[in-house]
Amino acid sequence: MLRSVRDDDLPVMRRWRNHPRVRAASFTTHEISEDEHARWWEATRADTRKQVLIYEHEESAAGVVTYSGLSSESATWGFYLDLNGLEQSGALLRAWIGLEQAAIEYAFGPLGLTTLRGEVLACNEPVRQLHRRFGFVEVGAYLRDVDGVPRDVVTIRLRKEHT
Repeated sequence: MLRSVRDDDLPVMRRWRNHPRVRAASFTTHEISEDEHARWWEATRADTRKQVLIYEHEESAAGVVTYSGLSSESATWGFYLDLNGLEQSGALLRAWIGLEQAAIEYAFGPLGLTTLRGEVLACNEPVRQLHRRFGFVEVGAYLRDVDGVPRDVVTIRLRKEHT
């Protein structure tokens, strides 16, 4: 299930995002301060082309789904999970699959999109495999500066008619 972010979600969202493995798989790898996170949230809430949701797994907050560049037809999405909590409970793989499914259903349902796009570091093979499992097609690649280091990025796309 995806739901709106509540103010009391913000500290856990930042903690999840600052997990070393989440940072390593992200396009911004530094640890995010409380002030930086608050500024990001204020800008995000004011941006009509962005939507951030909490993913709940077994009735507990377990991850974050972001949609950006929202238009009437498409958006780019991303996500991260509560790695510590889900690994401790043994639910990481189920939650990861559940989040991907919920994000796709939300994009093609309530958001009314016809195309969902994403980007993933080329070295992040587990995420690339999961995306392929759900029908995403790798449609391009480019080199991106990630905190001063050039990294290979793969672009993905899923069309509603292919779900």
